Amino acid sequence: MARESFDKEIQFLRMLVLTSGAYNRQQYADRLGISIHTFDKTIKRLKEIVSAVHQQLPEEQGKEFAETIRYSYLDSSDPMLLFLFRAKSLKETESQRISLLLAAMHEKPLTAMELLDLCCGSMPAELSLPDEKTIRGDLKYLEQVGVIKKEPGARPFRYRIYNDFVRELSHDELLDLYDFVDIMANTQVPSVQGYLLRDGLKKHIARRQADYGQIEPFLYKYHYYSRILDEAHLFTLLGAIRNRRLISFLYFSPKKETSYAAKNTNPLFERDTEGMQETTLPLKVVYDHQYGRWYLLGNHARHGIKKYRLEGLTQIAEGDVVAEELYEAKKTELEQRTKHSWLIDTGRPVTVRVRFFHPGHGINNFVRERVLLQGQWGNIVEESDDSFIYEIEVNGTVEIKPWIRSFGSSCEVLAPARLRQEMIAEWKEIKAYYESV
Repeated sequence: MARESFDKEIQFLRMLVLTSGAYNRQQYADRLGISIHTFDKTIKRLKEIVSAVHQQLPEEQGKEFAETIRYSYLDSSDPMLLFLFRAKSLKETESQRISLLLAAMHEKPLTAMELLDLCCGSMPAELSLPDEKTIRGDLKYLEQVGVIKKEPGARPFRYRIYNDFVRELSHDELLDLYDFVDIMANTQVPSVQGYLLRDGLKKHIARRQADYGQIEPFLYKYHYYSRILDEAHLFTLLGAIRNRRLISFLYFSPKKETSYAAKNTNPLFERDTEGMQETTLPLKVVYDHQYGRWYLLGNHARHGIKKYRLEGLTQIAEGDVVAEELYEAKKTELEQRTKHSWLIDTGRPVTVRVRFFHPGHGINNFVRERVLLQGQWGNIVEESDDSFIYEIEVNGTVEIKPWIRSFGSSCEVLAPARLRQEMIAEWKEIKAYYESV
């Protein structure tokens, strides 16, 4: 995983895709909460990444950045998040140093001091030389992400590239593994680690054979950029949940006009931001497959259970560890509050009754099959030749309403009366759109 945060680039790409380049420089900068100068630096950095990743583009096609993104989106199966991970999110010195370390350990196992000597002798003259603490930090990071492995034995420890698994596979087995990872990464949630594994397998296969164009039989098109981009935060949050740690972050509500603010490092130039500084105990991460959104559910010291959209989280930092008893108590409270949540709603429980109509005699009853598949803990309480009644108790009706609406004329809301009236009003509004002109 990348070592540094890239909240700014994530928000930039999200806006670029959603607006299709409709904003000018000033509007982008205002929306991101940064200066024009920072905006220009960011776009320059991303253009450099585009040229590095898509070197196959002829020079005459060097279009504007937005057009380049659109081109690669249609022509490549790589998602936006992998585009950022390919940039390594590393400083130039880190990128050079880690590349040297990996190349050296690929040949044979080496100690930290041997790697330090190698780096000092191979680093470009314009870059600063590392010290022993820096090299040991790099080795610890590479070991944590599973790139290298510490050899057994006494000190000083030796490190080597950890690629035992793929080296033992035949070419056909590698292709089968690549196809499996490709399908799973593009269809399952979460996907980040799958994309990184797929990228590594592709490079390994390419090293073993010159022509590897045949290893990409599938091309996927992404409809939810937020799902992919927000996974940059996912593993940080899951780690905090696993370790029972508080987290702090700057949160930008989807209702806010800005979606990012530069981190203030100089108190002389500190300014107010549109975001809210939050500290919470993360308890659960939920994915809404219908809208392609990630949510964080946590316990706030003052406000109790709070819900956050992951796309609004920036500058995430881990805090203190909480006692196991407190964590379990808050987790139990969350489970009780969300017991009847269609997704994450913690409102007052209400019983929803819906009549679903069978598609007709001799036709596969896909309506009933879908209700049984997606209806969660709801039950079919009554059935006749032409319809059946489905009943479920949920926390509020806001989250279940889009699911009911997606059945169109194949269903009728019976209760509660308020939801029935809301559905009637919505369908009247839709009908008005199709009246003759």
